[in-house]
Amino acid sequence: MITTDQTIHTFLEFFRERGHELTPGGSLIPEPGDPVLFTTSGMHPLTPYLLGRPHPMGRRLTNLQRCLRTTDLDEIGDSTHLTVFEMLGSWSLGDYEGSQSLRWGYELLRDGFGIPPDRLHVTVFGGDDQVGPDHESWQTWDELGVPVEPTTHENWWSNGPIGPCGPDSEVFIWTGHETPRGTPTSDDRWVEVWNHVMMQYLRHPDGSLEPLHRPGIDTGLGLERLVRILQNRRSVFEIDLFRPWLSTLPLLWGPLDEPSLRLLSDHLRSSIVVLGDRVSPSPTHRGHILRRLIRRTLTTLWRDDPSRTLSDLPIDLIEHTLDHFRQATDPGRIRGTLLNEEHKFDLLLQRGRKVLSRNRFTAPLGEGDYLYLHDTHGLPRELVDYLNTEDS
Repeated sequence: MITTDQTIHTFLEFFRERGHELTPGGSLIPEPGDPVLFTTSGMHPLTPYLLGRPHPMGRRLTNLQRCLRTTDLDEIGDSTHLTVFEMLGSWSLGDYEGSQSLRWGYELLRDGFGIPPDRLHVTVFGGDDQVGPDHESWQTWDELGVPVEPTTHENWWSNGPIGPCGPDSEVFIWTGHETPRGTPTSDDRWVEVWNHVMMQYLRHPDGSLEPLHRPGIDTGLGLERLVRILQNRRSVFEIDLFRPWLSTLPLLWGPLDEPSLRLLSDHLRSSIVVLGDRVSPSPTHRGHILRRLIRRTLTTLWRDDPSRTLSDLPIDLIEHTLDHFRQATDPGRIRGTLLNEEHKFDLLLQRGRKVLSRNRFTAPLGEGDYLYLHDTHGLPRELVDYLNTEDS
């Protein structure tokens, strides 16, 4: 069975053999001046080059980039979403065109990873009132014998309301046990793994589109999602990368239901990676996201047993995560930060219980109560709701 490390090697070597230079995978922290809190995709650090700036390593690139998406926090626990994940990517900066990218993608999935062609389905941009259908991608997939489903908004990629954008083609793999059926938009057993973006336009603040003088190709493949399929697992939490977490946490803290075990594994692992990129817990910005991850971990951990503690966490789990993400950070420092945050949160909970025990808060809380508790006592809504659940 192919491992996560072997999957990474197969992808990167495939593109290096086709003239792509391997760029170093960057930190979760964007360059100074970038308004985004965390790197959310493999292309994010390459935005200036997709807009036309010459890249010092050439016009064909590939890499592995760690990413974090806060928009997926509420999805954690399903079979495909993670807070911190990795993207394998390939880029053409004004070199080859979209058809070549799609053909290479098909070749790698079929021959490099052994995906049967009849388990593939793709979507392409079907056109809107500004841009016509992506006929080139549609024709390429037809020639390769892969079924195509056209969509509109789902196959238009942009990194925000303004900036580089263009039609994309998303590659899905069938994960059901029976013969593939339906389409990606009608059956969620089709799982998206790879997106090929034809970066052709620049969107201006007024919504107008200007063709880029040097169109490019940006592709991103979700590593954990692909490995889940290659290893024939029910979810990304069952791949080899998460095995140390899923085997260790129940030994530390007793039986855990599956949603809790997944959330704890994801949030602890993600917290370690964020700490490994030198972010410290704080009330605002990146530190607030980290603090939120740690506190969601603790509320899940203490829900059934308040005596559970992060001091039980073995150092080798921290080392395993840092090693995989290539982070040269002292695991002892990370463990110390987690324990310090646990202590602070415990004190905050104790204070919150005293405040909420007052007669004023015996009735159902209104918006004014939540505002008062936050502004006067520093108790955020989610913490208040947690404490009320604790008492019910």
